[in-house]
Amino acid sequence: MAKIAFILLCHKDPEAIVKQAQMLTAAGDYISIHFDARAKKEYFQLIQDGLADNPNVAYATKRIKCGWGEWSLVEATLYAVEAAVEAFPRATHFYMLSGDCQPIKTADYIHDYLDDNDCDVIESFDFIESDWIKTGMKMDRLIYRHWFNERTQKRRFYASYNLQKRLGLTREIPPDIQVQIGSQWWCLRRQTIEAVLEFTRKRKDVMRFFRTTWIPDETFFQTIVRHLVPEREIRTRTLTFLMFTDYGMPLTFYNDHYDLLLSQDYLFARKISPEALDLKQRLADLFTAKDVRFQISAEGPSLFKFLTGRGRIGRRFASRFWETESTLGRDRELLIIVCKKWHVAKRLTENIAQTTGLAAIAYLFNEESTPLPDLGGIQATLGKRTRHRRALMRMLFDYFDTNRLVICLDPSSVDLLYDFFGDRSGTRLLELECKFSDEYLVGHASRIGLAGSQTPAETIQRLLPTIRQDIVLEGDRIRDANFENHVRMREGDDVADHVAALKEFLSINDEAAEKLAKTQHLFAD
Repeated sequence: MAKIAFILLCHKDPEAIVKQAQMLTAAGDYISIHFDARAKKEYFQLIQDGLADNPNVAYATKRIKCGWGEWSLVEATLYAVEAAVEAFPRATHFYMLSGDCQPIKTADYIHDYLDDNDCDVIESFDFIESDWIKTGMKMDRLIYRHWFNERTQKRRFYASYNLQKRLGLTREIPPDIQVQIGSQWWCLRRQTIEAVLEFTRKRKDVMRFFRTTWIPDETFFQTIVRHLVPEREIRTRTLTFLMFTDYGMPLTFYNDHYDLLLSQDYLFARKISPEALDLKQRLADLFTAKDVRFQISAEGPSLFKFLTGRGRIGRRFASRFWETESTLGRDRELLIIVCKKWHVAKRLTENIAQTTGLAAIAYLFNEESTPLPDLGGIQATLGKRTRHRRALMRMLFDYFDTNRLVICLDPSSVDLLYDFFGDRSGTRLLELECKFSDEYLVGHASRIGLAGSQTPAETIQRLLPTIRQDIVLEGDRIRDANFENHVRMREGDDVADHVAALKEFLSINDEAAEKLAKTQHLFAD
């Protein structure tokens, strides 16, 4: 039977760490803890005192100060792994966790899963060929040396980086390794961990290389494991469930997420709110429960991909476009229609173009297939359009030879709204506020991959409130932004209200506004 040595990196909340360690070792497993040396000494003492009588607890051979993007995170992991290998000779698997992680399956389920899958589970995508890094620095993470923390020593980080670029001080990647990239949350077999440790002792050249790469916790283990272990024995995924917000930050789970978490095809979840005490207790009780059946559905990975695509792309590494690109033009006016039901906005946009003669483009930043003129390749992909959004918009104004342009955006694109409203050009916003039936939301979930034909009905019913609340929050974020020149058309309002909104938005006369307001079946599904 599998016995797990959990590798725990943490830096706060000692009481929670003690509870987490007690829970994870209650089923006979082990834990090796690295508590950040930046934290108060008395906090670490509280952990040691709280777990003093637990023989299944070990501590990293050395405590160091950790920083995001630094080698120190890998180094701390290696110290904790070394301690676990030495202290727990019966451990068959080593599972990487943070202090924010909690199990979302029973201990029996987790052990059975590892017994049935004789493999290493770690995301390891080809660094060069894959699109794991969406935008920003890629090869430069490897071929230049990074000695400073990008968050806490930003000036030094970029001064050093730019100096190396200017002088051409690149370096070679060790020739016999193929760099991989992926999530830092992995589960590795004992023989793999021992091989990795042996590799670190023998290959000093590789260790020197990774010490000065940027964000090595996303490349080091991913690369070494793929170098040492046959591909057939690796599952390129993570067993820890996590999602991202629109702003590229990990989504925090709260008390009302219990059912959602249990239905996912993962063993652990990250990150659980410190305030979600009821959720933590329910998951702790579940972990030691017996004979629990789990109905696994497929919307978890789809939801993860969905939210990642909306929020994570470009947030981590790319420069904000307003730092490098100029204004759209003081004399230009950008008219933005925001609507979750894309077909509704497209109906209105088409009629606006026919009635007013304005150039209009629907969802160019949300839909890959949006028809666009050839602008030299900048229009080719959603990624390029988003990264070079102002340049793209300037070229479209020029292409249509106009100073007024209508576009449609999904409400999730609130970052684009902030960007465009921050420009010196004139910007107006028309929000189409629609009603959403359960039937429409089910279809929406299917269209965007959150549910499939095999998803159980009860899972879909649990998912609907999440989707509906997500749509509500998107609207709230737009209204909370207090954009100038923001008007709304609500489904169900009188035609007179729609006429007034269209007149204000488009600066048109009563006759044209009334014609647009009477667009046939405007809000129909």
